[in-house]
Amino acid sequence: MDYSFFDLLRLLGSLALFLYGMKIMSEGLQKFAGDRLRKILTAMTTNRVTGMLTGVLITALIQSSSATTVMVVSFVNAGLLTLTQSIGVIMGANIGTTVTAWIISTLGFKIDISAFALPLLAFAIPLFFSNKSSRKSIGEFIFGFSFLFMGLEGLKNNAPDLSANPDMLAFVQNYTDMGFFSILLFLFVGAILTMIVQASAATMAITLIMCANGWIDYHLGVALVLGENIGTTITANFAALTGNTQARRAALAHLMFNVFGVIWVLVLFYPFTAAVSWFVTSIMKITDPSVAISFKLAAFHTAFNISNTCIMIWFVNLIEKTVCAIITSKQDDEEYRLRYISGGMLSTAELSILQAQKEIVLFAERTTRMFNMVKNLLYEKNDDIFSKTYSRIEKYENISDRMEVEIANYLTQVSEGRLSSESKEEIRIMLRAVSEIESIADSCNNLARSIKRRNEFKSEFTDGQNAHMDHMFELVTKALSRMNEVMHKPNMEKSDINISYNIENEINNYRNQLKARNIEDINNKLYQYQDGVYYMDMVSESEKLGDYIINVVQAFIEKKI
Repeated sequence: MDYSFFDLLRLLGSLALFLYGMKIMSEGLQKFAGDRLRKILTAMTTNRVTGMLTGVLITALIQSSSATTVMVVSFVNAGLLTLTQSIGVIMGANIGTTVTAWIISTLGFKIDISAFALPLLAFAIPLFFSNKSSRKSIGEFIFGFSFLFMGLEGLKNNAPDLSANPDMLAFVQNYTDMGFFSILLFLFVGAILTMIVQASAATMAITLIMCANGWIDYHLGVALVLGENIGTTITANFAALTGNTQARRAALAHLMFNVFGVIWVLVLFYPFTAAVSWFVTSIMKITDPSVAISFKLAAFHTAFNISNTCIMIWFVNLIEKTVCAIITSKQDDEEYRLRYISGGMLSTAELSILQAQKEIVLFAERTTRMFNMVKNLLYEKNDDIFSKTYSRIEKYENISDRMEVEIANYLTQVSEGRLSSESKEEIRIMLRAVSEIESIADSCNNLARSIKRRNEFKSEFTDGQNAHMDHMFELVTKALSRMNEVMHKPNMEKSDINISYNIENEINNYRNQLKARNIEDINNKLYQYQDGVYYMDMVSESEKLGDYIINVVQAFIEKKI
């Protein structure tokens, strides 16, 4: 078999298309599917058992565990599934993929989803160029979905065609009589083959060919199948390369799940394989050796994944803690979900309100970090760092929009229960605070846009303008610090709001001074009129930000006194 350098480039190009499709699909999900798909997936993955059944169903329908795990990783990346929910779905995907093994064993047929990729693009192109953002997001998702499967197909087609050239593997006959070491060796070979071919079904086909030709026996075929279960995880880990921390954790959880399963099966290898062999010959009554070995391998694949899931499903929390310890969160990697109220309502309305309050405090802290990023953006000259920081600010803005809606919906649900008049008033005040905190995030995003527009038009502030902006930002920082202090302070006095009022008055007065001075400076030709426009946009937005901050302080002091 000839495999040229050009073939290698085609393989790498297919990988690039796969990764790009993953990125586009994830972004399309994030923009459009958001709350609706989240509700569907949340309903289908309310606990680890239903999540597992969801994975079984999806994988059995689309006939690809790789596709299921890649989609799960993209859902986690877009915040549509939590890490715990994703682990359950991935476990189910491992069971669902055994359907493929039975189809190969009996029919030798596998549904090729990539055949629908190009027709899907034909439907997606009008949506992609639509002026309506929701339709455009759907188009982006379909484009990403199609590119992803085209990339997967390219990986299979451009990899060395081992399944069509099994003679290349005839040399393995020399390593079949080394006892348990042969099993470990073939497990390793199975993992490598699946990583190369990027399709567990193809590895299964290779295994069946080798067993049918008598090159290896049933036990070594089982070892290849075990290796395949480890090798197939590489697809999800490729997909996670472009994802956030939670997506990488989901991919690692897939790898851990399969590795732990292989370890315990190796400990019970001979009894387990003997039980499967007995089932095929005695229960299924298949005695023809050439046919029986195919069914034995398919039955082992199914028994292994079902048994592994039944065992590991009780250790989902342990798996989650382990992957979180291995892959730690980066400072700039925000999760797209709430921390305190991601589950349902608590047993009492008072406890639910307390959880919501914690979430609102966290919300305020995130907007403070967002403003600190804006301050860094003001003087950033490096284009790459500027773009990265600006993207983070936009990401925080998207997170703040989602947090506002989810906290508000949660509080609305709580208010529908039997509450005292004090609790209802407390919820009303908290809803007001949530709205104002989201407005703070909007103002931070507007400031970032003003800085970006200024840079795009090559406008530069004078030393005096920079000094004035520094002082204005310093006042806003003081206001935000005071706001967070108020939100953390358990006992507040009405007089405590005076400090915040003083800072707000200082911001208003300074804005008025700068507004009057700006006209004089333009008349004196200290800077261009357009420079003054960007400058005053930022000054005015900072003053608005101060208004939103004082509104949050008022709400919290009103709630506590």
